[in-house]
Amino acid sequence: MNNDKTQFRIAILDMYNGFENEGMRCIKKIITEFGEKESLNLSYEIFDVRQKLEVPGMNFDAYISTGGPGNPAPAGEAWERKFFRFLDSLTEYNASRHNRTKKHLFLICHSFQMACIHWQIGAVGKRRKTSFGTFPVHKTSGGRKDPLLNPLNDPFWIVDSRDFQVIQPDQQVIDNMGAKILCLEKIRPHVSLERAIMAIRFSKEIVGTQFHPEADAEGMLRYFLREDKKTSIITNHGEAKYNDMIEHLNDPDKIRMTEATVIPTFLKIALDKMPVAVSAEEIR
Repeated sequence: MNNDKTQFRIAILDMYNGFENEGMRCIKKIITEFGEKESLNLSYEIFDVRQKLEVPGMNFDAYISTGGPGNPAPAGEAWERKFFRFLDSLTEYNASRHNRTKKHLFLICHSFQMACIHWQIGAVGKRRKTSFGTFPVHKTSGGRKDPLLNPLNDPFWIVDSRDFQVIQPDQQVIDNMGAKILCLEKIRPHVSLERAIMAIRFSKEIVGTQFHPEADAEGMLRYFLREDKKTSIITNHGEAKYNDMIEHLNDPDKIRMTEATVIPTFLKIALDKMPVAVSAEEIR
């Protein structure tokens, strides 16, 4: 290993509660490819938040908190309190003038919903029916300017898998935080329901999405082409939905573009904000 490479440490907060999922594989793949592309001495550590009550300290360069199953509304469990304390610790660290290098956090789906509850961003409740599949989402004016979404089309395509949603944003809370809503659920003229908030920049360093930007189109395609998964999706969501998903996963301008843009851009921003190491040669 070349010791001259920039050290870049990532903490992954595992919110899956032991359930089988594709998300962790996708996150590891994106992180590994990013490290190779940027020629980094990159390492990551996984913290099992819900089963082992593990949360990272402030000694990492970037943090990714995963999606997960279940109702995001707090039930008073110990792991929830630890997760909320982690959010507060990271926010306080970034607010301190003494900490010139800030900590960058990306929140996915369940983690995003819990953060919205904790910071009282809006109402989080159960959907009338599960949102599952590939969908277009529309940027807000803030989202069009944000470096995370700027490279993507408008609308751009996402993978969604959730029973809950964030709606009814409290604009005063959002303004007081200096937060910005970045994108909203697809436009449905025939449906008289409020569109869910799909991404928020909570601060310069903290951002989150209600969708799954880690979704790996190639891996998901393999997964959904399995006979058992195909049967399950068609049974639960219909053949048209299944065929749409397969088509969108194959399209390089849809899910592949989102996967290649959102989390890699987040990591690049975190990397670029790190202090530049000065070599002994430069000191001399």
